[in-house]
Amino acid sequence: MKKTIDDYYVPWIKPLKMYVSSHIDLAWEKPSLHRMMSNENPIPPSAKVLKTIAKYSKIANRYPDQGLVIRGKLAKMNGLSSPENVVIGNGSSEIFDMIYRAFLQPGDEVVQQTPCFGIYKLRCELFGGKIVSAPMTYKDKKMIYDVDGVINAVTDKTKVIVIANPNNPTGNFMDEKDFIKIVELGIPFVIDEAYIEYAGLKKSQSRLIKKYKNVIITRTMSKAYGLAGLQFGYLLADREVAMKIAASLLPWNVGTITMWAALTGLEDQKGLAKRVKFTNDQARLIEKAMSTIPGMIIFPTKANYVLFDAGGTGKNGDDIISFAKKKGMILRGQKTMYGSEGWFRVTIGTSQENKLFIKTMKEFFGKK
Repeated sequence: MKKTIDDYYVPWIKPLKMYVSSHIDLAWEKPSLHRMMSNENPIPPSAKVLKTIAKYSKIANRYPDQGLVIRGKLAKMNGLSSPENVVIGNGSSEIFDMIYRAFLQPGDEVVQQTPCFGIYKLRCELFGGKIVSAPMTYKDKKMIYDVDGVINAVTDKTKVIVIANPNNPTGNFMDEKDFIKIVELGIPFVIDEAYIEYAGLKKSQSRLIKKYKNVIITRTMSKAYGLAGLQFGYLLADREVAMKIAASLLPWNVGTITMWAALTGLEDQKGLAKRVKFTNDQARLIEKAMSTIPGMIIFPTKANYVLFDAGGTGKNGDDIISFAKKKGMILRGQKTMYGSEGWFRVTIGTSQENKLFIKTMKEFFGKK
């Protein structure tokens, strides 16, 4: 019997579909809607970054190098000795691709805590891996990392453990002592620090790299640095580990314009400080305003978004998001969890957008 094209796909890719960000597609289709759903930075790139983009666009006919300058800068910023401690990628999503390529075979497991960033599961399944989730503990109106749950989820098939710190979508950090409990298992331990700049690099776990070869830190410049459209991510690790992971990258995976624009962003620490202060101040403003709504549970954030559980108000998250859309903004939903259907999240926007969000929420929850 003649084979069809379906017979040639690897088995684990057959149930998978292309990842589609419907909320981002909607934002591009209807630019009048305020983008308060994807953890983007509302402040455009600085004049310095724009100047760099213009400069290197003139030599876009040339292939980029291996990024030794920016990798050296990142190594120095994080107390590491060499550019070879750093691997750069087309956003942190590609960084996870590289990590999984280096460690996973079909049937291997990745342990994550949930709720968390969906890319961990998506990329794991692409390589035939199985995601194993250890839920956070929801107690006393707080979401807490369950480190014992993570450790208990480990089996002889576990090849990677991944923890977001601060977590997306809850916005909080894991206790310092809990990292050591996981690290000492010896399993590759990926700590996703996509939002670390909002609390400062002193909160980073990158210092563990010098003592533990199994620690891998991932970061992006899409958030605090405001370069989501350029897609620049990187990992920090022991030199030997980083270079083995780097063996999986596509040559010239980060373009010349992106690379040098990212370097300019790194060097503009005043610009970063401005963005961080604005975001943190606005987050506190939103948290305070939302705290006046009876029954609303707010998760204080160390990132550029705020998660809410409106279950105690008697309202449904989908209804909240639908109402917000009618008022001109896109918010982010969350599946039912911990017995509540009231979950939703807002990305910190401009001052005007944040005022609109607060006004809209007051209107929605003030309705009889």
